[in-house]
Amino acid sequence: MKSMTGYGEGAAQGRWVKVLVQVRTLNHRHLDVQLRVPREYLSFEEDLRKVIRQKISRGRIEVFVTRSFLKGQTRALELDEELMAQYVKALQHAQRKFALQGEVNLSLFSSLPELFRVRDAEVSEGDERSLVLRSLAAALKNLERSRRREGHQLKLDVQSQVRFLKEVVSDLVGEAREMALKREDARPSREEVMAPESVGPPADARSATFKGDIHEEVVRLKSHVAALAGLIAAREPMGKKLDFLLQEIQRELNTVSSKAPELAVVRLVLAGKETVEKIREQAQNVE
Repeated sequence: MKSMTGYGEGAAQGRWVKVLVQVRTLNHRHLDVQLRVPREYLSFEEDLRKVIRQKISRGRIEVFVTRSFLKGQTRALELDEELMAQYVKALQHAQRKFALQGEVNLSLFSSLPELFRVRDAEVSEGDERSLVLRSLAAALKNLERSRRREGHQLKLDVQSQVRFLKEVVSDLVGEAREMALKREDARPSREEVMAPESVGPPADARSATFKGDIHEEVVRLKSHVAALAGLIAAREPMGKKLDFLLQEIQRELNTVSSKAPELAVVRLVLAGKETVEKIREQAQNVE
């Protein structure tokens, strides 16, 4: 069992660049992947989504990718020599044409920032893609550990609730058996059936007696609870299956309470519904 909430991060470093990937997961009925990446990595988004879909089946996934250059190796200053040559040529032409005094020297160009540009260190797209995917793989691995740790605690709690639910169903089996015996005792004999209507209990009392047959519902409850226990022990994603089984158990409990209004049965049904609701709250956080 894995929780839908967790956190993991991973980093990878190349010659010029360091990449950090942080992944946070939250509750969500479906898979919802949200990416926050530098503009240089926009072309990698589909690769990231593909990897995430292979690892996670449900939940809101928030991914943050940070790109940073290593100190001392990040940038280089470049002179636009072609543009500077045009400046020199233009100034010399102006000097001759207008008989200007002075010399064309370096100080004239220091105030022209367009002659210089800062270039980031060259890193190939393939190298950076590899760094990003390696960082993501490490982040997802740490996320998996986080989700399994929390999932283990969820599993212990749900198993405890399922054990109690089994006890409730077992008690309902006993109540159903007693009710069946009472119905059998109340069943009119052949002589009573042949006797005039004035003999024996009223017909409406007899029909009310037969209304309390909950045998089929209890059998289905046992089956659903057994399936629930088996599902919790599995290692596959189970959140949606848990939701379905809990709905089925809730439906059977509702039917039992409507067919058998005896106080003992009502108390058991209420205890069962309360337990189902507790499991449902935990199931909302299960992948």
